[in-house]
Amino acid sequence: MELDRRTILAGAGGAAALALPVVAQRMADLHLPGGPSVRPMAPRFPQKGEMIVQRIRPPLLETPFDVFGQGTITPNDRHFVRWHWNDFPKIVDVAGYRLKLRGAVKTPVALTLDDVLRAGRHVEFVAVNQCAGNSRGFSQPRVPGAQWGHGAMSNARWRGVRLRDILDKAGIGADARHVRFAGLDTPGIEGAPQFKKSIPIDVARRDDVIVAFAMNGEALPLLNGFPLRVIVPGWFSTYWVKMLADIEVLTGEDDSFFMAKSYRWPTVPVKPGDKDFPTVPVTVMPPRSFVTSHAEGAKVPFGKPFDIHGIAMGGDCGVAKVEVSIDGKVATIAQLEPEVGKYGFRRWRATVRSDRHDPVIAPRCTNTNGIAQPDKAFWNPSGYAINRVERLTLRTS
Repeated sequence: MELDRRTILAGAGGAAALALPVVAQRMADLHLPGGPSVRPMAPRFPQKGEMIVQRIRPPLLETPFDVFGQGTITPNDRHFVRWHWNDFPKIVDVAGYRLKLRGAVKTPVALTLDDVLRAGRHVEFVAVNQCAGNSRGFSQPRVPGAQWGHGAMSNARWRGVRLRDILDKAGIGADARHVRFAGLDTPGIEGAPQFKKSIPIDVARRDDVIVAFAMNGEALPLLNGFPLRVIVPGWFSTYWVKMLADIEVLTGEDDSFFMAKSYRWPTVPVKPGDKDFPTVPVTVMPPRSFVTSHAEGAKVPFGKPFDIHGIAMGGDCGVAKVEVSIDGKVATIAQLEPEVGKYGFRRWRATVRSDRHDPVIAPRCTNTNGIAQPDKAFWNPSGYAINRVERLTLRTS
């Protein structure tokens, strides 16, 4: 307990003033179709290394894709960043911080950080944190929103207290239906909605839904939600509310903007220009897989075996298998490395051979629920939950 308390206090010292980054020293090409594709790389956001800058205010920082080839766990200083509003504390007063629990509870309370640390047993697990709009920039035709490449995701080891143990500090009524979260960030624009997200009570009481205070053994970076954030493994990060400050228990559906109006996608096939179609909130993540050993256009031998490797994720469950195709035909079932957690990245390796020039490599993940990546993306006007099979064209030499 004391070690975890020191972790948070150490993070407070590192979460000093949020300064603007220096001018980018180089640029990154995300190879996005149909529009601008080049983004600046900036190395001086607080507690961050070199990141792809999608936006400065509020910060939208993408993990460079080559980071995913360096290990299963994404380092804290390369973990992607996404804020909805720019008005969030640039310094957090740890001593004065309070986490409020209210709504349909028996006793509303305001917990200190020490109260949170003592609320229950500390648990730790690995899980992918992925923006619902990850890979949106590859939508064709293009859709509004941040034009992310494949780097609006990261994988980390999270440590915290189960959400249900914190909820029990206030006592939950039998009529509780949803739990809503809000952080210290505010709109800063008159009339704009505060960012709030909610999950069903049965999800909130899962063993693996936590309020995290540590990430890869260190306090959460300021830009990733210091001092506390919600972790809902298997669900998109829109529910992983950062700088958590308010937990409200609801007896009915959540009608706030970011649940009732935003972060929703169609329940039926749609095409550009369609209107008035039914939608539901984007929730669980689907399976995905990527080649990390080779970039687009990398050279491989003609007519000889060569090794490739990459990462896969099952979404809301584990990875069952990764099939590697060449030029549209399954060439092999990849060898999976040991799992570090069913919600995390899982590395895979394969040896393949092509007797055709400029082969197209395509890994397909099937998760432990039996769901496989689709061949084509389900186009939707917000570019959410893209998980099509990713194809990589290599060059023979």
